[in-house]
Amino acid sequence: MSDAQIYLYIVTSLVIILTPGQDLVLVLSRGITLGSKGGVVTAAGVSAGLVGHTILTSVGLGALLMASDLIFSIIRYIGAAYLIYLGFKLLTSKDQKLELHNSGRIVSSKDLFTSGALSNISNPKVTIFYFAYLPQFISTDVSNPTTYLFTLGITFALLTLIVKVPIGYLAGKFSKFLRQRPTVLKWLDRTSGTILVALGIKLALEQKT
Repeated sequence: MSDAQIYLYIVTSLVIILTPGQDLVLVLSRGITLGSKGGVVTAAGVSAGLVGHTILTSVGLGALLMASDLIFSIIRYIGAAYLIYLGFKLLTSKDQKLELHNSGRIVSSKDLFTSGALSNISNPKVTIFYFAYLPQFISTDVSNPTTYLFTLGITFALLTLIVKVPIGYLAGKFSKFLRQRPTVLKWLDRTSGTILVALGIKLALEQKT
Protein backbone atom coordinates (compact mmCIF):
# COMPACT_ATOMS: atom_id res chain seq x y z
CA MET A 1 0.00 0.00 0.00
CA SER A 2 1.42 3.37 -1.02
CA ASP A 3 1.58 6.38 1.29
CA ALA A 4 -1.36 7.92 -0.58
CA GLN A 5 -3.44 4.76 -0.07
CA ILE A 6 -2.56 4.67 3.63
CA TYR A 7 -3.62 8.28 4.00
CA LEU A 8 -6.85 7.62 2.10
CA TYR A 9 -7.59 4.56 4.25
CA ILE A 10 -7.10 6.48 7.49
CA VAL A 11 -9.17 9.48 6.36
CA THR A 12 -11.94 7.28 4.98
CA SER A 13 -11.99 5.17 8.13
CA LEU A 14 -12.26 8.24 10.36
CA VAL A 15 -15.20 9.54 8.34
CA ILE A 16 -16.96 6.18 8.61
CA ILE A 17 -16.25 5.89 12.34
CA LEU A 18 -17.82 9.32 12.87
CA THR A 19 -20.86 8.40 10.78
CA PRO A 20 -23.93 8.21 13.03
CA GLY A 21 -24.93 4.58 13.35
CA GLN A 22 -25.83 2.00 15.96
CA ASP A 23 -22.41 2.06 17.66
CA LEU A 24 -21.97 5.85 17.78
CA VAL A 25 -25.52 6.40 19.01
CA LEU A 26 -24.96 3.77 21.72
CA VAL A 27 -21.72 5.42 22.89
CA LEU A 28 -23.30 8.89 22.95
CA SER A 29 -26.40 7.64 24.76
CA ARG A 30 -24.38 5.84 27.42
CA GLY A 31 -22.18 8.89 27.91
CA ILE A 32 -25.19 11.16 28.29
CA THR A 33 -27.16 8.92 30.64
CA LEU A 34 -24.38 7.24 32.62
CA GLY A 35 -21.60 9.82 32.52
CA SER A 36 -18.17 9.87 30.92
CA LYS A 37 -17.14 6.49 32.31
CA GLY A 38 -20.20 4.86 30.76
CA GLY A 39 -19.41 6.34 27.35
CA VAL A 40 -15.71 5.42 27.50
CA VAL A 41 -16.23 1.80 28.56
CA THR A 42 -18.97 1.30 25.96
CA ALA A 43 -16.67 2.70 23.27
CA ALA A 44 -13.96 0.25 24.33
CA GLY A 45 -16.45 -2.60 24.05
CA VAL A 46 -17.51 -1.53 20.57
CA SER A 47 -13.87 -1.49 19.46
CA ALA A 48 -13.33 -4.97 20.90
CA GLY A 49 -16.31 -6.21 18.91
CA LEU A 50 -14.61 -5.06 15.73
CA VAL A 51 -11.77 -7.51 16.41
CA GLY A 52 -14.25 -10.36 15.99
CA HIS A 53 -15.38 -8.96 12.65
CA THR A 54 -11.75 -8.57 11.65
CA ILE A 55 -10.99 -12.26 12.25
CA LEU A 56 -14.11 -13.40 10.38
CA THR A 57 -13.44 -11.12 7.43
CA SER A 58 -9.73 -11.95 7.21
CA VAL A 59 -10.30 -15.69 7.02
CA GLY A 60 -13.37 -15.72 4.77
CA LEU A 61 -12.61 -12.84 2.46
CA GLY A 62 -8.91 -13.62 2.26
CA ALA A 63 -9.69 -16.99 0.70
CA LEU A 64 -12.05 -15.41 -1.83
CA LEU A 65 -9.54 -12.79 -2.91
CA MET A 66 -6.92 -15.48 -3.54
CA ALA A 67 -9.32 -17.39 -5.81
CA SER A 68 -9.19 -15.15 -8.87
CA ASP A 69 -8.69 -11.60 -10.14
CA LEU A 70 -12.28 -11.61 -11.40
CA ILE A 71 -13.67 -12.25 -7.92
CA PHE A 72 -11.35 -9.55 -6.61
CA SER A 73 -12.73 -7.01 -9.10
CA ILE A 74 -16.33 -7.98 -8.45
CA ILE A 75 -15.92 -7.60 -4.69
CA ARG A 76 -14.21 -4.24 -5.17
CA TYR A 77 -17.00 -2.80 -7.30
CA ILE A 78 -19.71 -4.17 -5.04
CA GLY A 79 -17.89 -2.63 -2.10
CA ALA A 80 -17.65 0.78 -3.74
CA ALA A 81 -21.36 0.61 -4.61
CA TYR A 82 -22.14 -0.27 -1.00
CA LEU A 83 -20.29 2.82 0.26
CA ILE A 84 -22.32 4.97 -2.14
CA TYR A 85 -25.49 3.28 -0.88
CA LEU A 86 -24.55 4.00 2.76
CA GLY A 87 -23.89 7.64 1.87
CA PHE A 88 -27.24 7.96 0.08
CA LYS A 89 -29.04 6.47 3.09
CA LEU A 90 -27.44 9.04 5.37
CA LEU A 91 -28.37 11.88 3.05
CA THR A 92 -32.02 10.80 3.00
CA SER A 93 -32.36 9.48 6.55
CA LYS A 94 -34.60 10.87 9.24
CA ASP A 95 -33.11 12.26 12.41
CA GLN A 96 -31.60 9.62 14.67
CA LYS A 97 -32.66 9.73 18.29
CA LEU A 98 -30.36 9.50 21.26
CA GLU A 99 -31.50 7.55 24.29
CA LEU A 100 -31.77 10.31 26.86
CA HIS A 101 -33.64 8.52 29.63
CA ASN A 102 -31.71 7.30 32.65
CA SER A 103 -33.57 4.66 34.64
CA GLY A 104 -31.29 5.24 37.61
CA ARG A 105 -30.03 1.66 37.48
CA ILE A 106 -26.33 1.26 38.28
CA VAL A 107 -24.52 -0.47 35.41
CA SER A 108 -21.14 -2.12 36.00
CA SER A 109 -18.15 -1.49 33.74
CA LYS A 110 -18.20 -5.17 32.78
CA ASP A 111 -21.81 -4.94 31.64
CA LEU A 112 -21.11 -1.74 29.70
CA PHE A 113 -18.11 -3.25 27.94
CA THR A 114 -19.94 -6.48 27.17
CA SER A 115 -23.02 -4.72 25.81
CA GLY A 116 -20.85 -2.51 23.59
CA ALA A 117 -18.98 -5.52 22.23
CA LEU A 118 -22.13 -7.59 21.68
CA SER A 119 -23.94 -4.67 20.05
CA ASN A 120 -21.15 -4.46 17.49
CA ILE A 121 -20.29 -8.10 16.88
CA SER A 122 -23.95 -9.13 16.59
CA ASN A 123 -24.64 -6.48 13.97
CA PRO A 124 -24.54 -8.16 10.52
CA LYS A 125 -24.25 -4.75 8.86
CA VAL A 126 -20.72 -4.42 10.29
CA THR A 127 -19.69 -7.73 8.73
CA ILE A 128 -21.13 -6.66 5.38
CA PHE A 129 -19.34 -3.35 5.69
CA TYR A 130 -15.99 -5.02 6.38
CA PHE A 131 -16.41 -7.31 3.38
CA ALA A 132 -17.26 -4.29 1.21
CA TYR A 133 -14.74 -1.80 2.56
CA LEU A 134 -11.43 -3.51 3.28
CA PRO A 135 -10.80 -4.95 -0.22
CA GLN A 136 -10.79 -1.41 -1.64
CA PHE A 137 -7.30 -0.99 -0.20
CA ILE A 138 -5.68 -4.25 -1.31
CA SER A 139 -3.70 -4.60 -4.50
CA THR A 140 -4.32 -7.59 -6.75
CA ASP A 141 -0.69 -8.67 -6.43
CA VAL A 142 -0.76 -9.03 -2.63
CA SER A 143 0.59 -12.51 -1.84
CA ASN A 144 -1.20 -12.97 1.49
CA PRO A 145 -4.52 -11.05 1.54
CA THR A 146 -5.59 -12.71 4.80
CA THR A 147 -2.76 -11.07 6.76
CA TYR A 148 -3.30 -7.80 4.92
CA LEU A 149 -7.02 -7.80 5.70
CA PHE A 150 -6.31 -8.57 9.35
CA THR A 151 -3.93 -5.60 9.55
CA LEU A 152 -6.48 -3.28 7.97
CA GLY A 153 -9.25 -4.53 10.25
CA ILE A 154 -7.20 -4.16 13.43
CA THR A 155 -6.19 -0.67 12.33
CA PHE A 156 -9.86 0.22 11.89
CA ALA A 157 -10.63 -1.15 15.37
CA LEU A 158 -7.80 0.92 16.89
CA LEU A 159 -8.96 4.05 15.09
CA THR A 160 -12.46 3.39 16.42
CA LEU A 161 -11.06 3.19 19.95
CA ILE A 162 -9.05 6.40 19.50
CA VAL A 163 -12.07 8.30 18.16
CA LYS A 164 -14.99 6.93 20.16
CA VAL A 165 -13.40 6.90 23.62
CA PRO A 166 -13.09 10.72 23.61
CA ILE A 167 -16.61 10.97 22.18
CA GLY A 168 -17.96 8.85 25.03
CA TYR A 169 -16.03 10.95 27.54
CA LEU A 170 -17.22 14.27 26.10
CA ALA A 171 -20.80 13.01 25.88
CA GLY A 172 -20.72 12.69 29.65
CA LYS A 173 -19.16 16.11 30.14
CA PHE A 174 -21.57 17.85 27.79
CA SER A 175 -24.65 15.76 28.54
CA LYS A 176 -26.77 18.84 29.35
CA PHE A 177 -25.88 20.42 26.01
CA LEU A 178 -26.68 17.23 24.11
CA ARG A 179 -29.93 16.67 25.99
CA GLN A 180 -31.10 20.08 24.83
CA ARG A 181 -30.14 19.25 21.23
CA PRO A 182 -31.32 15.68 20.56
CA THR A 183 -30.99 16.23 16.78
CA VAL A 184 -27.26 16.92 17.06
CA LEU A 185 -26.57 13.94 14.79
CA LYS A 186 -28.44 15.43 11.82
CA TRP A 187 -25.52 17.47 10.50
CA LEU A 188 -23.22 14.46 10.91
CA ASP A 189 -25.64 12.40 8.80
CA ARG A 190 -25.60 14.86 5.94
CA THR A 191 -21.86 15.59 6.00
CA SER A 192 -20.85 11.93 6.31
CA GLY A 193 -23.31 10.90 3.60
CA THR A 194 -21.84 13.35 1.11
CA ILE A 195 -18.29 12.21 1.86
CA LEU A 196 -19.16 8.50 1.62
CA VAL A 197 -20.81 8.92 -1.78
CA ALA A 198 -17.76 10.81 -3.06
CA LEU A 199 -15.37 8.19 -1.64
CA GLY A 200 -17.39 5.33 -3.10
CA ILE A 201 -17.18 6.89 -6.56
CA LYS A 202 -13.45 7.55 -6.16
CA LEU A 203 -12.72 3.98 -5.06
CA ALA A 204 -14.77 2.52 -7.89
CA LEU A 205 -12.84 4.53 -10.47
CA GLU A 206 -9.42 4.09 -8.87
CA GLN A 207 -7.09 1.68 -10.64
CA LYS A 208 -5.46 -0.93 -8.45
CA THR A 209 -1.73 -1.44 -8.75
